[in-house]
Amino acid sequence: MFDLMLFNFLLLIGCMSALWLLSIVLGDVSFIDSFWAFGFVIVAVASFGYLGMQETLHSHVLLLITAVWGLRLGLFLFLRWRRDGADPRYVRMVEKASGSPHFFTLKSVFLLQGVMLWVVSLPVQLGIFYDSGFSLEALAFAGIGLAALGILFESIGDHQMTAFRANPDNKGQVMDRGLWRYTRHPNYFGDACVWWGLFLIALDAGAPWWVVVGPALLNWTLVRWSGAALLERRMKRSRPGYEDYIARTSGFIPRPPRVRS
Repeated sequence: MFDLMLFNFLLLIGCMSALWLLSIVLGDVSFIDSFWAFGFVIVAVASFGYLGMQETLHSHVLLLITAVWGLRLGLFLFLRWRRDGADPRYVRMVEKASGSPHFFTLKSVFLLQGVMLWVVSLPVQLGIFYDSGFSLEALAFAGIGLAALGILFESIGDHQMTAFRANPDNKGQVMDRGLWRYTRHPNYFGDACVWWGLFLIALDAGAPWWVVVGPALLNWTLVRWSGAALLERRMKRSRPGYEDYIARTSGFIPRPPRVRS
């Protein structure tokens, strides 16, 4: 188990170091968001290959779900980066950094995300490792259903937001239609569903309970740290109607909008 975890850790650190060198050449670190998704696919494939391409059902399910989720999201984010250019969040982060900006991005962007990616992916790594070939039980089917819901929810939410932004009439407006009417962050909710679903599948495969740290860390980052919390601080400053949107719309778990008196 520890050999596999160490192998994946060193693999991710190597990938992140290479991407850091690429960011120096490009003068932009924004593409790291797309690799965040692609990186999970790399970990899943590496774990599968490291253990000898074992012919076990849980391993195939974990690999398939991770690949479908990661490739779709990674491609979506990569195309968005190519279309929109540098992400203002990273631009401001680098501008405020003290000392060498390159050392700052290595430490605070690439290596940090590499370590977090490794932790979040623990259910996939150890679900594949502990898979002993037993048939899927109720826990695994619940995980598959939850992960499928997450992929669908995130995909629809991303499509709706892309279409909204593509309409010039919506410039400066708040997106409160479709899934965005029921939660302010359908994409983050979808991500969380996928990784809690993978956690359930990993448990069914025999992974230890403490791999819960993976989806728990992801959930925390999406809601409290670099996801919704950071985005909403910026949106409050740039969108006049966003405070009202917050007042009537769930922050994470979808539910009908609140009616204000």
